[in-house]
Amino acid sequence: MAYSMDLAGRVALVTGASGGLGAQFARTLARAGAGVVLASRRLEKLKTLRAEIEGEGGDAHVVEMDVTDIDSIRSAVAHAETEMGSLDILVNNSGVSTTQRLVDVTEDDFSYVFDTNVRGAFFVAQEVGKRMLARSKGEAPGSFTGGRIINIASMAGLKVLPQIGVYCMSKAAVIQMTKAFAVEWGRFGINVNAICPGYIDTEINHHHWETEQGQKLISMLPRKRVGQPQDLDALLVMLASDQSHFINGAVISADDGFAV
Repeated sequence: MAYSMDLAGRVALVTGASGGLGAQFARTLARAGAGVVLASRRLEKLKTLRAEIEGEGGDAHVVEMDVTDIDSIRSAVAHAETEMGSLDILVNNSGVSTTQRLVDVTEDDFSYVFDTNVRGAFFVAQEVGKRMLARSKGEAPGSFTGGRIINIASMAGLKVLPQIGVYCMSKAAVIQMTKAFAVEWGRFGINVNAICPGYIDTEINHHHWETEQGQKLISMLPRKRVGQPQDLDALLVMLASDQSHFINGAVISADDGFAV
């Protein structure tokens, strides 16, 4: 007997969906049967991804969202629910980084990373969570079969890496944020978990792995390899599905053992 996880009838919002892991997350959820709302500032890339998903028979909608702007977050979430229905799943994926020594970090550098990775992630989760809570309590229309919030942290939130100290700090904050939301919202049927990916080969960083520096980094990894975006597919779908009903506040590493 085959085992499967079906997200048919569910609606998922994916932030940072215009490329990299976000685009893969959106494809994966759509292939699992969910209607997917693609959110990012780069609308043209989102439209291309929407066409790809629809070409495979999936259902996708595009919203413009700047996670550093609370009004933009509120508007995008409201628009998403107007177009696609109540949000059941959030993949909180938007993230940025800088590369420099801590002694060289400026106020602007620090704000750039924390405004997106921490402040943005918090207020996106809060806005979606408010709507899930209202439906859970019967204070808003729409059916509620359990909410799923999946924060995309990083193994850099568990293991400090050189040259990206501010990014490491921001992802450690996302990990604690995940646990804080899980404590407050779990009793209302909203499960909040985090995935901590390791080094993943995407179109954004693909060229780096072919450089001398990239090859040196690969040689330091436990199994001398980087992951592929699809390596996170099964974990993502599980956390988004009913089968994760007993998993709340979990921080799951998907890094090939690098942060051990």
